[in-house]
Amino acid sequence: METEKKSIADVQSTDSKAYIGIKESPLGREIEAPSEYDPTILFAFPRQPMRAELGISGSNPFYGMDFWNAYELSWLNTRGKPQVGIMRFSVSSDSKNIVESKSLKLYLNSFSQHKIEKENLIQVINNDLSKAFDALVMVSIIQPDGFEQLKIEEMDGLLLDRLDISTDIYEPTPGLLRSNIEEAPVDEVLVSHLLRTNCPVTGQPDWATLQIHYAGPQINQEYLLKYIISLRTEKAFHEQCVERIWLDIKKYCRPSHLSVYARYTRRGGIDINPWRTNFSTRKHPQRSRTARQ
Repeated sequence: METEKKSIADVQSTDSKAYIGIKESPLGREIEAPSEYDPTILFAFPRQPMRAELGISGSNPFYGMDFWNAYELSWLNTRGKPQVGIMRFSVSSDSKNIVESKSLKLYLNSFSQHKIEKENLIQVINNDLSKAFDALVMVSIIQPDGFEQLKIEEMDGLLLDRLDISTDIYEPTPGLLRSNIEEAPVDEVLVSHLLRTNCPVTGQPDWATLQIHYAGPQINQEYLLKYIISLRTEKAFHEQCVERIWLDIKKYCRPSHLSVYARYTRRGGIDINPWRTNFSTRKHPQRSRTARQ
């Protein structure tokens, strides 16, 4: 069977309409660290052009959240003593915008010499991010006295990487995907550590652990793993990569219910973890950091 060498949409360069203007963001150029609080550093851009290139128009076929963790946050209390913390926030995939991660790093660094109490800091960040994403954002900050409560935990599921396969396909090839329609329907969770995609602006690699939960015809695991490996040259932001995977599996394997969750390793002290699902429960996945994060 000849495999299809194109995904639902190819986003392989910043010439794509979806990425117009992104090279003008902090990600695409050198920029000095801010010396004082500056919310204008946040660089937001719309989700819809990227979804249009994936063939999504109108309402989204999935529900989802993006879970962010920022490990390099520091500010001054009102007495001038430096404070540190880990910031966590979540935003709906229905938000109008995405915020570019380097701009978030710079924005958070703008608090380094800013005197403010923790609760006020949370409120300021919550308001600034909600405005940038054009959606409600829920922010929390964990300080050192709470660090021991944070777990390192691997994602549940049957490990696809156990399969001894051979492949030479390293460009997005959704035509590899197939399901065993002659087998009884299943409800299972599969995991792989082999997802690698690439920043569409810098070309730098992004690494992730991928969790796929589906109900329906049994997915051929060997070909699913080959498909995941084929994304090694994919150039797209984390959120779009996960949405592409969700759409490809839904189209080619036809599960009745599907969740795709990726926990990307951090870059610049920030990790982004998109989750997309059409399970009616909409139960959020575990948010524990994996060993590679």
